[in-house]
Amino acid sequence: MILNDGMATPTLSIVAPAYNEERNLSAFLTAMIPVLEGIGETVEIVVVDDGSRDGTLGMLAAAASQDPRIKVVSLARNFGKDVALSAGLAHATGAAVIPIDCDLQHPPELIPQFVAKWREGFDMVIGVRSKRDEEGWLRRNLSKTYYKVMRFMTSVEIPPNAGDFRLIDRKIMDVINQMPERHRFMKGIFAWPGFKVASIEFQANQRANETRSSWSFFKLWRFALDGLFSFSTAPLKLWTYIGLLSAGGAFVYLAVTVIQKLFFGIAVPGYASLLIVVLFFSGLLLISNGIQGEYIARIFEEVKGR
Repeated sequence: MILNDGMATPTLSIVAPAYNEERNLSAFLTAMIPVLEGIGETVEIVVVDDGSRDGTLGMLAAAASQDPRIKVVSLARNFGKDVALSAGLAHATGAAVIPIDCDLQHPPELIPQFVAKWREGFDMVIGVRSKRDEEGWLRRNLSKTYYKVMRFMTSVEIPPNAGDFRLIDRKIMDVINQMPERHRFMKGIFAWPGFKVASIEFQANQRANETRSSWSFFKLWRFALDGLFSFSTAPLKLWTYIGLLSAGGAFVYLAVTVIQKLFFGIAVPGYASLLIVVLFFSGLLLISNGIQGEYIARIFEEVKGR
């Protein structure tokens, strides 16, 4: 369902996914609209209700009825942030598009700086967090390690400490909207086209109304796997080398056992060592099958073409 879809083509589109943001929407729009009016360009605000279970959709409908610049896209159920963001990007018509969160962690007052950089000729302007003090030590370091692994295992340069908050020129948006995959890892998709990129550092705000993040450890883990398996075939190729090392190790162990028997008369080791070897290689095979299964599952989803 789409509300307010008939306005003229704007210069700037704001895209904000919303899931159970009833407590934050009023503050978000109150902070956003004065900033946009100060830029002096025609704007639209595309808010995507990602199957919210509270009064988010009702509040959005009321806001859209009062302000024609607000466009509401309502999804039939909760599909997740990256799918909701993709839906918003597909409905954004501006010459430049800015994805932003509704919880006000992304400061709207940074938008004029994005637009200024865009006017200088940059095709994408990325908001990069200067610090992540609002997150715990473990989460900060896991995030840092994850992006190091991504840079090592993929050909796409995904900047660390950069989320969805950025300005994207229309020519990049046209490329992104043509990407057909269903498993949408937006950080990688944003980085894939290239073009001329600038970055601006910012300090993330506290979440509005002291709300807590809906991202549990399990959701973050699945999100990390989606990013890795969507933009890298290294886990598949890695097992060729692990298999060679494992086979080489087994051959060396066999040679040592034969030499001990022939030249020193030492009996062949018993069941314990044999069991360890069998379990070790069986574990490697299961892990390898699991890695392949992740890719096959994604092939299954893409072939269905839902």
